Amino acid sequence: MSTAEATERAEAREPSSRIKFSSPRQIPIVGVVTEDEEVQGAFKSMDLNRVIKLFEETGKDDLEERQLKSVKKLVQCYQNGFPLRDLAQIFKILNLCAEKIKTQPHFIEPAYNIIKLCGLPFLKKKASDEITYAEDTANSVGLLGDLMKIQNSELRIQICKCIIDFYHAEPPKKHITGYQQASSSYKIKMAEVGGLAKTMIQSLELLENQLVEKLWVLKALQHLSTSEVNCTLMVKAQAASGICAHLNDPDPSGQLLFRSSEILWNLLEKSSKEEVIQQLSNLKCLLALKEVFKNLFIRGVSHYDRQLRNDILVITTIISQNPGAPMIESGFTRDLILFATFNEVKSQNPLVKGLKLSNSYEDFELKKLLFNIIVILCKDLSTIQLLIDGKVILALFTYVKRPEKHKILEWSAAQYEELQLHAIATLSSVAPFLIDEYMFYNGNAQVLEFLAWCDNEDSFFSHGNSFHGAGGRGNKFAQMRYSLRLLRAMVYLENDTINKDLCEKGAIQQLIGIFKNTISKYNDKEEAILLEIQSDILLILSGLCEHHTPGKEIFGTGGVDIILHVMKTDPKKLQSGLGYNVLLYSTLDSIWCCILGCYPSEDYFLEKEGIFLLLDLLALNQKKFCNLILGIMVEFCDNPKTAAHVNAWRGKKDQTAASLLIKLWRKEEKELGVKRDKYGKIVDTKKPLFTSFQEEQKIIPLPANCPTIAVMDVAENIRAKIYAVLGKLDFENLPGLSAEDFVTLCIIHRYLDFKIGEIWNEIYEEIKLEKLRPVTTDKKILESITAASENIGKMVVSLQSEMIESQARQDVQNEQKVYTKIQATHKQRELANKSWGNFLARTSNAKTLKKAKRLQEKAIESSRYGERPPNAIFHRTDIKGLNATVPSGGVVTVESTPARLVGGPLADTDIALKKLPIRGGALQKLSALWKITGSELSYKSSAYTQSCETD
Repeated sequence: MSTAEATERAEAREPSSRIKFSSPRQIPIVGVVTEDEEVQGAFKSMDLNRVIKLFEETGKDDLEERQLKSVKKLVQCYQNGFPLRDLAQIFKILNLCAEKIKTQPHFIEPAYNIIKLCGLPFLKKKASDEITYAEDTANSVGLLGDLMKIQNSELRIQICKCIIDFYHAEPPKKHITGYQQASSSYKIKMAEVGGLAKTMIQSLELLENQLVEKLWVLKALQHLSTSEVNCTLMVKAQAASGICAHLNDPDPSGQLLFRSSEILWNLLEKSSKEEVIQQLSNLKCLLALKEVFKNLFIRGVSHYDRQLRNDILVITTIISQNPGAPMIESGFTRDLILFATFNEVKSQNPLVKGLKLSNSYEDFELKKLLFNIIVILCKDLSTIQLLIDGKVILALFTYVKRPEKHKILEWSAAQYEELQLHAIATLSSVAPFLIDEYMFYNGNAQVLEFLAWCDNEDSFFSHGNSFHGAGGRGNKFAQMRYSLRLLRAMVYLENDTINKDLCEKGAIQQLIGIFKNTISKYNDKEEAILLEIQSDILLILSGLCEHHTPGKEIFGTGGVDIILHVMKTDPKKLQSGLGYNVLLYSTLDSIWCCILGCYPSEDYFLEKEGIFLLLDLLALNQKKFCNLILGIMVEFCDNPKTAAHVNAWRGKKDQTAASLLIKLWRKEEKELGVKRDKYGKIVDTKKPLFTSFQEEQKIIPLPANCPTIAVMDVAENIRAKIYAVLGKLDFENLPGLSAEDFVTLCIIHRYLDFKIGEIWNEIYEEIKLEKLRPVTTDKKILESITAASENIGKMVVSLQSEMIESQARQDVQNEQKVYTKIQATHKQRELANKSWGNFLARTSNAKTLKKAKRLQEKAIESSRYGERPPNAIFHRTDIKGLNATVPSGGVVTVESTPARLVGGPLADTDIALKKLPIRGGALQKLSALWKITGSELSYKSSAYTQSCETD
């Protein structure tokens, strides 16, 4: 039966048509609205206080008749709706009528008519009436729920209709001059404030055996439950447990189940989910849900029945999240497991005998919901035996295989693919609790075989149109991703049987091959999925190799290559949010688990510059990676070949590894709030390593097996790891350090001594707090240890001071050298300026030029010998008539290249030079040219060049 059919049947049985009340217009009353007033659309004034007093009178003979007439007059007067200003008095009259109904049944009709008019919109004369009369209105509307106590079916049904009209209000039949209709949501708001939902829930207890009235109340509650305020009120009135316990009550129309489930849905969505679950987590509610679900599962055939069945299963799934829900005690868990697996595992249970699911959307959703509830149920360890008895692992493994062609399936290809992915995801949650069952059905072999199919190149076009199939359209990435999740969940159990079985079946080589194939299949569209697949592969390999030396040997160079490939990723991608961070974490974890401890792999990693890549990552200065990288560095430094690689590394601005580590130390201490002066020296020699957190925390006496704050500090920051790495590199021979680095290095060098002194100081303080007095010898030892630690601190401070002073002196010397260089530069510049000034003076002043000429000639004459040797030939060094004081250079006379060599301007050559050269025409290819000696050719060539330059 559909929802619409159920609603039509219910409304067909509404008892309003059976009410035989006569119309108010057939009773002659005094003071009716005249035609003129009706045309004007105005209310005739009516003294409501007089009516109230009339109801409060007693002892008169015709009192009942007068009271009935006054109420009928009231109904006639307000037939177009109640004004907000009169609402409090009208409801007081209604309440007085309700009190008389027990003894005077004649008052049922006027009460019925007043309630009927309440379904019309309220009227306001001023815009502020809604606020002014809000309290009176809320109290009046709240009284409707109290009137449900009147034992009259027609009246109760009319109250429910009135409440439903709040949500489907009709406009008044006639417009009243001077009045406006209140806003459509006003009544709904007033119902929330007046607590109507709570009283309606309480009225359900009065209607357990009255189906028609109960259905009307549920219909009203269905409307009221669309509000969060009403849902909160209903939950406080225990609505969830009260409604759920009666889900299985007889109801031929099916409305009770439909409306009840709708109300439960609204309560779960719009109120405190935890409180609703707590109310439903009792045996009575779960038995009712179990019977309803079982009946709908076995006997439901219509579209509506299947939808309702799935809704009930979702509500059950939400309840099953509560560990305190008696799912097993009610027998619901056993039935759910049976229904989840009957299609895959043959069962002789009469509940599922002959039962078959169709490929309709509702049955498909049911199958997924059953898989989902198994995941929730398996978290309760008491359910494990039921899962074993129901052969859940066997049922789920029927989906972990390649789709068979030409096989008639009850599901479509897209549906089967989605169920397959859902089943593998379910296995990832269930199989870790059922290890024996997993191994019994040879789970590792089945998963590895399925992975081999996922990795091969056969033609398979997945639909990728589900939550689990995201990004898997046209490929097998979704199947691969969930299969790897299953393997990861099993490997993380650290079960020797499972891990050894995987290694024996070649899982390590297969996973390395899959990783390499994912690199070749890289696709921007599925980048996030590929990164997740690669991360899971590395995590699985880490789990298989961590405590298994043969596994590390199998990992070998092929595994190291994929790790190096990931480490070469562009650092900018770490901020992309696609999963590169997770992949890098997985890679560092696999270095720790798969490489360290296997010397061939370590050596290969070093040969391929793996340490350089690690230091490059460390230089990125990302705190989330530093701790793990430094831990790997500490382990790697046990290999004697590592130190040379670390010392050979250079980062940006030629930074060395030692300088990088010391810089990280300073940054860590700054974040920890360690006290240092502006030069990086120790401030407090008694507590040289104390952090701000340690300063704030007071020392508390602890048991011997509890680590103190000083001990915990070693594990909570990276200082200990930096100390270990630098210690293995030898503190004395670290390249590329500045004076500031050496100052910090003094502290790092004494880290272990400082930490030991810190721990002894804690011991001494704890003894004092516990008011224990050590023996004299122990006291002297403690004091000497404390003094020795402080002396080490003072020695380090002294050494740091010497380094700082030495650096200051060196800085002064360097500064002096710079100043000397600057002075020489300035002096040279002054000389150049003076020479240039003299040159300008000679060119602009004839007298200065003549004077310079005379000085030049005098200098030349003074440089010559006084007497000439006999037979000496005199050569003049100056040019006559030249008015210049600049010494002339050597004069060379160069003749042009002979025409016989160049051939004239019209000559053509093999190199096809079409434009004329500067002089001599184009070059000519002559064999005679090659007979010229090398020295002559050199001379001719230089002469030609100088001729061109002169021209």
